[in-house]
Amino acid sequence: MSTLYTATATATGEGRAGRAVTDDGQLDLALAIPTALGGPGGGTNPEQLFAAGWAACFHSALRTVARAEKTTLQDTSVVADISLQPDGNGGYQLQAALHVEIGGMDQAEAERLVERAHQVCPYSNATRGNIDVVIDTTVG
Repeated sequence: MSTLYTATATATGEGRAGRAVTDDGQLDLALAIPTALGGPGGGTNPEQLFAAGWAACFHSALRTVARAEKTTLQDTSVVADISLQPDGNGGYQLQAALHVEIGGMDQAEAERLVERAHQVCPYSNATRGNIDVVIDTTVG
C-alpha cells in the first residue's frame, strides 16, 4: 500500500502542558491541562485536537461519499465530542460522539450517507472496535 500523505507533529514540554508544532509550522500550539482536569487551561489539549481532526475528516468523508453518489449536500456540519474517561485499570480511554447535521434531504437518506461516511473516514476506521462511538444524524 502506498502512503498518500504523512503529517508530522512534535510535542515538547510536560506533555499536556507544553507545545505541539507540525514540521511545516502551520500548527504551533500551546498545550495546557483543561480546568476540568484541574489544570490552568489557557491552551488546547489532545482531546480537542483529536475532536477537530475527526470532525474535519468525517465531514470530508461525508462530502466525498455524496459526490460519488452525485448527491448534493446543503448546510452540512460535523461536531465531534471526545471524552476522556478512566479505564478502571489506572489508565484512560476515549469515548466519541459524532453529531452530523445535513440540510435539504430526508432522514433515511441522510443516515445512509452518514453510515457510508463512517465506513470511509480514516478516523472512524482507526477507532472502530477500540472506543465507543455514537453517531447521530439531524436533518434540517
